[in-house]
Amino acid sequence: MRVIPHLSFDGQCEAAFKLYEECFGGKITLLLTYGSQHIPSLPPELEDKVFHATLKIGDQTITGVDVAHSAYEKPQGFAVQLNIDDVDQATRIYNALTPGGKVLVEMQKTSWSGHYAALTDRFGVPWEINCEA
Repeated sequence: MRVIPHLSFDGQCEAAFKLYEECFGGKITLLLTYGSQHIPSLPPELEDKVFHATLKIGDQTITGVDVAHSAYEKPQGFAVQLNIDDVDQATRIYNALTPGGKVLVEMQKTSWSGHYAALTDRFGVPWEINCEA
């Protein structure tokens, strides 16, 4: 079994996945728009939005979608946790995800981790960064 986070966005899925691709050193392997799917009665505002996106990061996968504005709900009650072995990489990712977002816990030493941070990025996705180094 594999657990794959599936993230919902309010029209910003493509921009978020491009940031994550660069930030995590991954590769977007699939990016389909609603317009390419020939969906009957498609609301015009979804025409060029993401129907499905797949981002591969090593052997891990994250998928995403844009939902209609009226159906969008802000993510809550979870965080995507990144467990990173390299302090420089953890710091770089933290610095890439924080602009325009909200830092909940600054990068710091904790009782369980040498470097830990919690934040919500500018797309509304909650992240935790954990680095043992």
